[in-house]
Amino acid sequence: MITVVIIAVIVIAAVTALIVGRGRIRDGGGRGLKHRFGPEYDRAVTDHDGDTKAAERELGDRVKQYGSLEEQPLSPEARAQYRAQWADTQEQFVDSPQKAVTHADALLAALARDRGFPDGEQFEEQLAALSVHHAHTVQGYRSMHTAARGQSGTEEMREAMIEARGLFEELAGERTADSDRHRAQSPDGNGHAPWALNRRHAKGSST
Repeated sequence: MITVVIIAVIVIAAVTALIVGRGRIRDGGGRGLKHRFGPEYDRAVTDHDGDTKAAERELGDRVKQYGSLEEQPLSPEARAQYRAQWADTQEQFVDSPQKAVTHADALLAALARDRGFPDGEQFEEQLAALSVHHAHTVQGYRSMHTAARGQSGTEEMREAMIEARGLFEELAGERTADSDRHRAQSPDGNGHAPWALNRRHAKGSST
C-alpha cells in the first residue's frame, strides 16, 4: 500500500513538473519571439484575432524555415546601381506616383532576391523570410506592395515610399539591421525624406 502511494506521488510530481516546464518554455519562447519580431509580433497577433499561441506558432515556423538563411553580400557595383535606381524612382514619384511605387516594389523584390531571400514572385514567402531578419523595417515593403497594386491614394503611396526606404537601406547598405533600425523614419540620415517625396503631387493631393 505504501509503495502504491509513493509511486502515485512520484507520478503526480512528474506530471506537475512537466506541465510547469512546458509553460516556462512557452513563455520563454513567446518573450523571445516578441523581442525578435517587435512590431511583426504584434501584427501577427492581430492577424490571428488576438490568438497569441497561433501567432507564435506562425512566427516560430518562420524562424525554423528562414532563421538559418545567410544574406549574400552585394558587390560595390551592384550596390551603386541599386542606389541610383532608387534615387531615380524617388524623383519619378513627383510626376507619376503609381508608376514610381510599382517600380520601387519591383526594385525591393529584386534587391531582396540578390541578397539571398526567396524570389519576389512569391511575395508572401519573400516577406516571411525578410521578417525574420529585418522585422523592424519589413512593414515598409508590405505597404509598398499594397500601394503598387493600386490599392492606395497618393498620400498613402508617398508614405509607403518613405517607409520602404528603411528596408532598402538595410538591404543595399553596409550597416546592420540594428544600426539602421533607428534610421527608418529618417531616410536621408538627417531626419528628412528625399525632397521629391516631401512635395505633394498636385493632381493626386485630394486622393
